[in-house]
Amino acid sequence: MRLLQKLEQKNTVLQKYIDYRGSLHHLELKGKVSNRMIFEGKEYIVWCLNDYLGLMHHSESITAAAQATSEFGPSYPHSVRLTIGHTEAHNYLETQLSNFMGTEDSMLVNLGYQGFMSIIDALTDRHDTIVYDQKCHACLMDGVRLHNGRKFAFKHNDINHLETQLQRAQKNHRPESGMIIVIVDGLYSMHGELAKLDEIVRLKKQYNFSLFVDDSHAFGVFGQNGKGSPEHFDVEEEIDVYVSTFTKSFGNLGGFVTAKKPIIDYLRFATRSQIFSRSMPLPMVLSVSKNLEIFLREPQRRQKLWENTIRFQEGLRSLDINIGLTQSPIVPIQINGSHQDGLKVFFDLRAMGIFSYIVAYPVVEKNTCLIRMVCTHNHTQQDIDETLSVFKTLKERYPRSLSASQIDQSVHKGF
Repeated sequence: MRLLQKLEQKNTVLQKYIDYRGSLHHLELKGKVSNRMIFEGKEYIVWCLNDYLGLMHHSESITAAAQATSEFGPSYPHSVRLTIGHTEAHNYLETQLSNFMGTEDSMLVNLGYQGFMSIIDALTDRHDTIVYDQKCHACLMDGVRLHNGRKFAFKHNDINHLETQLQRAQKNHRPESGMIIVIVDGLYSMHGELAKLDEIVRLKKQYNFSLFVDDSHAFGVFGQNGKGSPEHFDVEEEIDVYVSTFTKSFGNLGGFVTAKKPIIDYLRFATRSQIFSRSMPLPMVLSVSKNLEIFLREPQRRQKLWENTIRFQEGLRSLDINIGLTQSPIVPIQINGSHQDGLKVFFDLRAMGIFSYIVAYPVVEKNTCLIRMVCTHNHTQQDIDETLSVFKTLKERYPRSLSASQIDQSVHKGF
């Protein structure tokens, strides 16, 4: 078998999705990223953006990026960070992040996915053992796949099973030559539930492991000061490696890792995705830096985000619509039935002016699907009330598909 033959076989399975190009995937929304945008000439209330705090189109952020682009070009410094791909602005943003997070040092990554995958690869070798939540984000899973040592998955958010796997990991483990590292998401992005960090860190003393947290969906959203899930659980000192993207709360690209200085010093020279690719472009660096300043001086953005979240989720629950166990602005509308049942609800939502997306296998388990919606700072009370009115109509139209009392809980594979 050659490549084309192999892919033709795969495409036979994928064809039902490929045929939906432009309606289910590869969608073209027009206008600035906001609560209302244009699709195929019609305005929609948009519920599928991760711009939690509405910073993507903040005028100060845009000005910072535009001025840098005008003066230096869009991809400056156009080289790898270790050589000449470094600027004072990169250094300053890392200092800003360390000061905000209360950590010793931080390092930017040009893209979150490849950066975090590569950091796992850099931190572990064949003598180490990885124990990870089976529903971790795909980038963490790919980092684990690169590992050529022992690895154990534990059932999603199941602390008893985590402890069982830690006991297995300790067998034949040689602590003098390798470590055990536990890898979790701080907030799981498909169903919106937090990792049980408080319970996980209680196991650290007994099992002597390091803890890696990808907090991309909680950074800027959770915690008294917006420092994410570790601050929410008051376990910041117990996190050995903390990573987050800028693509959610800070409405940009790239991300960062923060930890003790010796860890960051090592990663600067060992993270292959950053050594062999160009550094984060200066316009994005300055935009993120400005967004961090805005975030710190405008805490009301988080307050409004949570007000919107509570209003929307309470409204859905009052309609007996199943949104699972979400603890966050992520709102998973869980469909009772097949993918085709979900598509009927999804396309009716769109016909009634609500724009989101449907999620099916392999992102969630087989024979389940959900419509994933995200609350943001930009949504208005009118947006929420109009959307709830649409769901009231759809609940009457599809009582079995949308009823919270009839649906089984599904589990996700990360997003």
